[in-house]
Amino acid sequence: DLVTLTTDKLGALTTAAVAALTTAQVASLTTDQIVGLTAAQTGALTTDQVVALTTTQASKLSTSSAAALTATQVAALQTADLVKLSTDAVAALSSSAVSALTTSQIAALTTSQAVALTTDQIKQLGTAQVVALTSAQAGVLTSDQVSALSATQVSKLETADLAKLSTTAVAALSSAQTRSLTTDQVVALSTAQAASLSTTSAAALTSAQVTALETADLAKLSTDAIAALTTAALRGLGSDQVAALTTGQLAAVSTAQLAS
Repeated sequence: DLVTLTTDKLGALTTAAVAALTTAQVASLTTDQIVGLTAAQTGALTTDQVVALTTTQASKLSTSSAAALTATQVAALQTADLVKLSTDAVAALSSSAVSALTTSQIAALTTSQAVALTTDQIKQLGTAQVVALTSAQAGVLTSDQVSALSATQVSKLETADLAKLSTTAVAALSSAQTRSLTTDQVVALSTAQAASLSTTSAAALTSAQVTALETADLAKLSTDAIAALTTAALRGLGSDQVAALTTGQLAAVSTAQLAS
């Protein structure tokens, strides 16, 4: 009887023997037996066997087992099982495994799992996966995770998701990331996010992006950010935007910025 096998005896099974187990046998494995699976044995599981895993079993997969999961196996994980992976197991997934996650799987990740993604894993997210991120997930991303996003990835963030980025994450945006923001994304910025824009980000803003800034957001830019705007960006200001500038912001504008 498979269930009565000790973890040591189960661990001694060859990968071929593990791959030959029926789905019913896999589903009957105890949590101790699941914990005891070697990386090689986990990597040998067929997609049908992966589908057969119970949510309880998925929650007990070790980091070594998670790291051994192939792209094909991860794509076969049912979302109910995926969300039960420990944060350590999620962080252990290989780059190819993360790239293989379906958009439905990405959207199903818990906020704890989302914040557990490493920067290397974040870099592997495809544009469709970035689009699939939920607002709740975007809201917990750390500044390091956001900094790891490419300019292309940033430009694919849905406006509702972008609006949920923390102010520390927005403050960490690079010039390339800032420049990649669409005008719709710029419009979506909250006043708190606008206030957190760094001088690096402000200096990267294009004329079209500055034009898209809502007056309430523009009025929240720091004086240092205003002083960092390029001449071309300043020319993008509309009359309503100019009227919304605070006296402090107006005083921060240099003659060099106003030069033609």
